[in-house]
Amino acid sequence: MKAGTRPYRMTARATAAANTAAAVLDATWELFEEKPIADITLADIASRSGVTTQTVLRRFGDKDGVFTAMFDRLASDIAGRRDQAVADALDDVVAALVANYEITGRLTLKMLAEEATAPALHGILTTGREYHREWCTRVFAATLKDLPDADHDRRLAQLIAICDVRTWEVLRIASKLSQPETERALREMLAPLVRPDR
Repeated sequence: MKAGTRPYRMTARATAAANTAAAVLDATWELFEEKPIADITLADIASRSGVTTQTVLRRFGDKDGVFTAMFDRLASDIAGRRDQAVADALDDVVAALVANYEITGRLTLKMLAEEATAPALHGILTTGREYHREWCTRVFAATLKDLPDADHDRRLAQLIAICDVRTWEVLRIASKLSQPETERALREMLAPLVRPDR
């Protein structure tokens, strides 16, 4: 055996495994966009991703494992986009928020609609709610700083509500505002709360 052959094979195998996992998660995402979790089978996922059901089981354990991995990847992608917002810069905060909802907002709403019937969703949505609260606390830090406890909690709750995906849904989907109009509406809602004089 030539020197370096085995490490090369191991690297190639690891790369192939990573590519397979990514294909499975991409296929799962596509299927979830099309129908409820309850209607998606492991065979559907395997067929869409071009692998066998046994390969999916070997990599993820079961259907819940596949969806948990997909939602974990989604959460990481969301955080990567939203965490680019410059704290206490209202225009930047709103732009990052809306840009993220343009990519994941409809899927997040679908997840919320299925939460009661899909166990795999409960954990990721709970984590998502915690992240949203922490993100609002961080990007509006100057507004919240030095407020008495009761005022702090009320103001944070207001900021969380305005920045929620359901507010984006009312503006962007139900009211059919454009993305720039949605950003403007959110800035107008937030501006009175983040003024220096609060």
